[in-house]
Amino acid sequence: MDSSSADASRVTRRGLLGGAAAVSAALLAGCGGGDDPSTPAVGRPRRGGRLRAAFAGGGVNETLDPHLANLFNEASRAKAMFDKLADYGPDVSIRPRLAERWEPDSDLTRWRISLREATFHDGRPVRAADVLYSYARITDPKKAYRARASLGLLDLRRSRAIDDRTVELALTRPFAEFPNALAAFGAYIVPEGTDSFTRPVGSGPFTFDSWQPGRSLLLKRYDGYWEGAAHLDELEYLISNEESARVNALLAGQVEYAHDITPTTARTHAGSTRLTVTRMPNSTMQSFAMKVDRPPFDNRDLREAMFLLTDRRQLVDTVLAGSGQIGNDLFGKGYQHYADDIPQRTHDLDRARFLIDKADARGLRIRLDTASVASGFVEAASILTDQARQAGLVIDTALGNKDTYWKDILDTGVLASYRSGAMPIETHISQRLLTSSTTNATRWTRPDFDTLYTRAVSSTDEATRRQAYGDMQRVLHAEGGFLIWGFADFLVATAPRVGGVSAQAPANTLDWARFDKVWLG
Repeated sequence: MDSSSADASRVTRRGLLGGAAAVSAALLAGCGGGDDPSTPAVGRPRRGGRLRAAFAGGGVNETLDPHLANLFNEASRAKAMFDKLADYGPDVSIRPRLAERWEPDSDLTRWRISLREATFHDGRPVRAADVLYSYARITDPKKAYRARASLGLLDLRRSRAIDDRTVELALTRPFAEFPNALAAFGAYIVPEGTDSFTRPVGSGPFTFDSWQPGRSLLLKRYDGYWEGAAHLDELEYLISNEESARVNALLAGQVEYAHDITPTTARTHAGSTRLTVTRMPNSTMQSFAMKVDRPPFDNRDLREAMFLLTDRRQLVDTVLAGSGQIGNDLFGKGYQHYADDIPQRTHDLDRARFLIDKADARGLRIRLDTASVASGFVEAASILTDQARQAGLVIDTALGNKDTYWKDILDTGVLASYRSGAMPIETHISQRLLTSSTTNATRWTRPDFDTLYTRAVSSTDEATRRQAYGDMQRVLHAEGGFLIWGFADFLVATAPRVGGVSAQAPANTLDWARFDKVWLG
């Protein structure tokens, strides 16, 4: 939730792509002694047991309202108790969930969605009326629900329930990528009329049992789950805001799953028989944002020089401790529609120096805004400063206010540290790179680029859309303002006897932090 979520302005160290900074005593006080974590994992799934999962949390401000979920633990709990109509697969393509299938009309402004046979935890069937209610709640202009922007193109006054298992959703404009909105972060379906979540009722694989805000949440298996009952009898979420405390609790047998561990921890325990590390590749884009509408980065040559003077391998090896891949100044490596045919940009100091001289910029001082809002930001800024000096630029690092950083860098400054979680490439473009985008940190405004986007999302032809996405990425690679130097792995640690944790799910996708497929050996 960059954004991890979809809006990068809401990413904080407390947010979806980081952990909160607070005391961790609640975890250790709330856990009893556990089983020996060195017990070997059983290869085959088996039913039974309680899995205890340690996450960073938000204290008394945490919520069980799935439409308000913002932190990593809230997002995982939401998917345990609720379902969306669709969700993101490992390549961030769209996978049907409560929606069995969907079909647009000829002009892409009405989408008919067939619901699968599913029930809420109180036995009521999931109906078209529940979908319409949920989307009306999310898009309430008086509220700040996470998926409101993604569902903003809905025209609910013209949408309708055809029958209990068929809903027709009307849009304000043609949109071929509407399934992306169905999978948007926080777009969960709740029973019609629901506005209290003190004892949530959803259609997910686990049912609510008990909750101590800021401490623990206990869930039980829902045997009537439409995709098949979970292996676990019980799932308990426990809060520990310090990564070291989560890992120590795992090693002590007090939990079986520790979310969000550092590359240093992973390296320390490589080959250990006491815990297992799972890496989820391509989870977080790591970058710098150059504003292209003002000096000095309104000069295309200088932007290219920045691309070329950056030693991406050094940044990945140092900042990410090798737990990631180098970037190519394009979002979404490995995702659907990613232009992997564009050659990898390489470190070329000589060419960078030539372009800097061409731009008459040798010795130019450039302010780089950064803050400790995300792991590695300050360290990456320091490394870029050294790399730029070798090419003849002087970068002055300015530490910003952690609480207002993402808002501050949208309109002010010229160069800033930036990152993002997983989302469809279409969503990244629509939210950050169109003239109308509200979180356009590079101030990229190109009518011809907007036209390419419109062509992509208004065409029923997949080849046309694929070509348009490729053309947009070629323009961005040559002229854009995002210097995307790497993609970080997301890391979790488990007891060796835990099976079923997906290694192919970037953070924010369906199979990340998903426990109905997990078992205890």
